Order: sequence, then C-alpha cells, then structure tokens
Amino acid sequence: MGLLSKKDAKLITDPLADNNPITIQVLGICSALAITAQLNASIVMAISVMFVLAMGNVVISLLRNVIPSKIRIIVQLVIAAALVIIVDQILKAFAYELSKQLSVFVGLIITNCIIMGRFEAFALANGPWRSFLDGIGNSAGYGIILVIVAFFRELLGSGTLLGYKVLGDSIEKTGVYAFGYENNGFMLLAPMALITIGIIIWVQRARNIALIEHN
Repeated sequence: MGLLSKKDAKLITDPLADNNPITIQVLGICSALAITAQLNASIVMAISVMFVLAMGNVVISLLRNVIPSKIRIIVQLVIAAALVIIVDQILKAFAYELSKQLSVFVGLIITNCIIMGRFEAFALANGPWRSFLDGIGNSAGYGIILVIVAFFRELLGSGTLLGYKVLGDSIEKTGVYAFGYENNGFMLLAPMALITIGIIIWVQRARNIALIEHN
C-alpha cells in the first residue's frame, strides 16, 4: 500500500486536470491574467498560493469545531491574511525585486476565490491531513495553469524564459536583417492572457468530454 490511499491521492490528482480550479471551476482567473507575463513571477505566485492554501486549510480544519458559524468567513479571512503577510515579508526579505514586481497581487491572494472556496467547502468539513492534501492539489492545479500561460507569454512576447534569451532577434545590431524571431508585444498584454487561458480551457473540457464519451 502506498503512502496515500486512492481516495487521498485523488485530492491531489483531480485538481491537476479533471477538476482544475481555473479550467473547470473557472476560479482565480484575475491573477492568471495579471502576473503571467513573466515565468518567474508566475512560479513565485504559484508557490505563495500553495503555502497559503495548504497551511490555511490545516488551520481551518483544526479550528473547525470551535469557529462560530456566524463569524467563520471573518476567521477565514484573518487566517488567510496572516499567511499572506508571512509570504509578503519573506519575499521582501529574500526576493525584493520580485516582490516589487508582484506588488499588490501578493496581497490579493487573500481574496482569491480558490482560497476561500476550499476553506469553506473542504477544510470546514474534513480533518487536517486531507485538508492539507486538498490545499496542495488545488494550488498545484492553479499553479500549473499559471506556469503554462506564463511560459508561452514570456517566450513569444519577450523571447525569453526566466529572463534568459531563448529566441533571437530578427534584426542584428548592424541593422542587417537576419533569420530570427520578432517579439510579439501583444502576448504581454492582458487580452492575450485571457485568450491563452481560453484555449487551455477549451482543450481541457474537450478532453474531459472525450473521456466521458469513451467510458
């Protein structure tokens, strides 16, 4: 028997594809549009959301029997805010330039629909271990979409990946045309992020329909 039961493993694997928070549940779209112009920012945001959601789920689960139902949303917001402050301070201490680039978007993790949705729908009704797995799974599903979108936007928009040049310029410094790639600035704009996510949603849902029909 593996470390995880089949039921527990599905808490991680389902959000990666079949029940992805972005492509299936259509949650967390705003940050996916805002910070996916660069791959490094998307990776840091994905890790930050994973920390907040996994740890927040555990805390909510541990307190679920003592939180008065009338103030549960307020308690969830306070817990999310405390974890986001920790993330923000760590970024400022160890990756200051990146923290300035992410700017207010780290703080807006508090209002991410995925965070509050999993607190309310899962952590309040399940134990700490399963809540932790649910947090890891849903944040990983969110993060993988961010990384995919950022990969194409940075590569095609700037010709770079993680800041390193990948696609060469089409014009050399001498002014003589040479074979290469001309950066597509439209890829760096929010509308292209929406189009990219739309394509991923279309592919994901078409795949799910095909699997259902096959079964």
